[in-house]
Amino acid sequence: MLDLRGPGKWIGSALLAAGVFVILAPFLWVLLQSLKYEIDILQGSWIFTPTAFNYADVLYSRRSDFPENVWNSVIVAILSTAGVLVVGTLAAYSLVHFKSRAIISRVFLGWTLIFNMIPPLTLVGPWYLSFRQIDLSGTLTAVVLTHIALNLPMTIWMMMAYFREIPSEIEEAAVMDGCRRQTNFLRIALPLAIPGLIAAGVLAFVFSWNEFSVALTLTSRHTATVPVAISRFAQQYEVQYGQMAAASILSTIPALLMMFIGQRFIVRGLTMGAVK
Repeated sequence: MLDLRGPGKWIGSALLAAGVFVILAPFLWVLLQSLKYEIDILQGSWIFTPTAFNYADVLYSRRSDFPENVWNSVIVAILSTAGVLVVGTLAAYSLVHFKSRAIISRVFLGWTLIFNMIPPLTLVGPWYLSFRQIDLSGTLTAVVLTHIALNLPMTIWMMMAYFREIPSEIEEAAVMDGCRRQTNFLRIALPLAIPGLIAAGVLAFVFSWNEFSVALTLTSRHTATVPVAISRFAQQYEVQYGQMAAASILSTIPALLMMFIGQRFIVRGLTMGAVK
C-alpha cells in the first residue's frame, strides 16, 4: 500500500508555513517601513539604509503625544481589566452556585450573549450622549467604563467554565466544616480559579489595549489611547507613514508580552468544557 504519511506531512507543513507567512507578512512589512526614511517609503525602495529616526520622532519629538497616549492606554487597560475581573468573577461564581434562581441566571446569560453580538459602533452614540450629560465625555473614566461593559460577557462565560470544573465536593466539605460562602469563595474557589483569572485578564487587557471605535469617540487629544494616536498620523494633507509604522510596532509590544505570558491559560480557558 502507498504510504501517504510522508506526502501528507509535507503538505501539512507547507500549509502551516503559508498560514504563518500570511499572519507575519503584514507585521514584517510594517516593521520595514518603520526603519525607512520618508523618501524610501514613497519610492517603495527594498534596498535602504535602516534608521531609527521614526522611533525617535514618535517617542521624543515635542510635537508627538504618543508617550502620553501610551500612558493613557496603560491606565485604561489596567483599570478596565481589574474592574471586569472583579465584576465578572463575582457574577460567574453566583451564576454557577446559586441554582435556585435558574430563570434569572438564564436571562442574564442570554443578555450577555446578545450584548456580545451587538457591534460596539451601535453603542458609541448612546454612550457619548450619556457621558456628555454627566460631564465625562473626553475622559479616561468613560473609556474604562465602556471597556468593562464590552469585556464583561467574555469574562463571565470564561470564569463560569473554570468554576464549573472545580469539584463540588471540595466546597461542600468546607461548608460542612463551618466555612461560610464568602470564605469558601475567597479561600477555596478563587485560588483554584487563578488560571482562569489570568486567561480572562490577559484577553481583557489585550482587547482594551486594541479597542479603537469607542476610544475614538469618547476621548480628546490628551486622553486618546494608542489606537487613536496611530490613526492621527494620517491627517488631511499629510500621512506620516514612517511614524505611523513605528507607532504601530511599539503598540504591539505590550499585547505580545501579555499574550506570551498567558497563552497557556488562554488556550485552556477557551477549550474548557469542550471535552468531558
